[in-house]
Amino acid sequence: MESIPVSKFKARCLGILEEVRKHKKKIIITIRGVPIAEIRPLEPFGQEKPPLKETVVFMGDLVSPVAQEDWEVLAEEERKG
Repeated sequence: MESIPVSKFKARCLGILEEVRKHKKKIIITIRGVPIAEIRPLEPFGQEKPPLKETVVFMGDLVSPVAQEDWEVLAEEERKG
């Protein structure tokens, strides 16, 4: 991914935006080498990623305490990495 300083972006803004549109590429804008923004092409209308609303499935009780043996299993899995 290409990055450019904000001063260069300011001087060439319209040309850079046209380049992003034409070539479907992302450009990172930086100030003193630190990324501050990303310029990227928009998804075509109607092809946006679908919202995740109402796609979660709850598999059990979310509010009751976890049994001690379950904590032990989770801790053992973490130790194994």
